[in-house]
Amino acid sequence: MKRTAIFPGSFDPFTNGHLDVVLRGSKMFDEIIIAIGNNSSKQRYIPVEKMVEVINGVFKDRPNIKAEAYKGLTAEFAREVGATFLLRGLRNTTDFEYENTIAQANRHINPELETVFLITSPALAAISSTIIREIHRFGGNVDDFIPFRISEIGDIPAQ
Repeated sequence: MKRTAIFPGSFDPFTNGHLDVVLRGSKMFDEIIIAIGNNSSKQRYIPVEKMVEVINGVFKDRPNIKAEAYKGLTAEFAREVGATFLLRGLRNTTDFEYENTIAQANRHINPELETVFLITSPALAAISSTIIREIHRFGGNVDDFIPFRISEIGDIPAQ
């Protein structure tokens, strides 16, 4: 049986920490779908469609890894695409507390869905999309924190 995992998040933007989790997860799963959801409590910096395109470019030589946008509940999206695993990265204990609660809710909605946590590599643990957005918003260079060039995005709409 094919082991498909979804790696859900807003990925605004997709970071080297996210890349690390996906590459390490790809040793465990046959297919990984980077599932870009819409977090209703966040306003996006980079349009979802553009992020899907850029992430798919990062993984163009890995046909078992792809990005897709989705709406609705993560556990329902997993069911729709036939994923029985949810891959998540943890940077710290705060992440664990938050992710554990979500994992329990997802398991309630979709009992076939198992969440797998990977600890972020220490060198990448301090990277967050929020910090990267702030650096970029104020004119700083973020190329060391993301697996693509921010210029690939084109014009990012003013916030």
